[in-house]
Amino acid sequence: MSDSIVRAITADGMVKASAIMGTGLVERARQIHSLPPAACAALGRTLMGASMMGNALKEEKSSVTLLIKGGGPLGTITAVSDCQGNVRGYVQNPAVEFTEKAPGKLDVGAAVGSSGTLTVMKDLGLKEPYIGTIGLFSGEIAEDLAMYFVESEQIPTACALGVLIGTDQSVLSAGGYLIQLLPGAGEETIAKVERGVAKVGPVSRALEGGMDARALLSAVLAEFELEFLEEQPVEYRCYCSRERVSAALISMGRAELEDMIREQGEAELTCQFCDRVYRFTREQLEQLLTESEEN
Repeated sequence: MSDSIVRAITADGMVKASAIMGTGLVERARQIHSLPPAACAALGRTLMGASMMGNALKEEKSSVTLLIKGGGPLGTITAVSDCQGNVRGYVQNPAVEFTEKAPGKLDVGAAVGSSGTLTVMKDLGLKEPYIGTIGLFSGEIAEDLAMYFVESEQIPTACALGVLIGTDQSVLSAGGYLIQLLPGAGEETIAKVERGVAKVGPVSRALEGGMDARALLSAVLAEFELEFLEEQPVEYRCYCSRERVSAALISMGRAELEDMIREQGEAELTCQFCDRVYRFTREQLEQLLTESEEN
């Protein structure tokens, strides 16, 4: 089953929702970065949250970046989504031994930490990106994303994200949902959503039962008549290229390029998102220096 995001709205227009199945993209991230369980679960949740947020953007070529600096052993977690929901990301210190807060349940909050911040950057193609930062609520990521929407955008939100890790440390399944109240939603609507969230329980359990994105939304919003709007395939996708890396080197400026050529004679740069290595010989660096002088 390929990864996708499903978007829906209730027939009364009071609730909008999206759900993601992201098993493939989280497993791809695990493979690229050789992630142990705690880092895989934390990055996986962040990637899927960013994916649903990016998919909600209407502006072409817009993007969403999530930065989680929780103060825990994992360090900073970064995820970037395009406007379709394709994501990439990495963990600063992935080699963290995992602990369980219950049998079979990783203590992601302890690995992430809860003494830091969650920053959301939305690049909508304007002169300056929108940036919002809140203090972390729990480090469990889904709860923190829900609090971000409440505090920064004044949108009552329920969010749940789950990553199931197998005994061989591969990703068995990954998914989640984002449910938001629209203007005019009253106490009865809130109560219906809360009952649905409680009934479904942890997303990991729902995934274990075989639910896909559409079934997940149908279960959480079972007391509503749902209208499914669209389904968008998503994947782990890095946009790095030799041309982009070359442009980054040129942007360093003539002085730094000259220092690099003189001191190192060559350059080797690794993309943080996909671990692809770009190598430049002395001759290639000198060519970039020439190009920088022409610009």
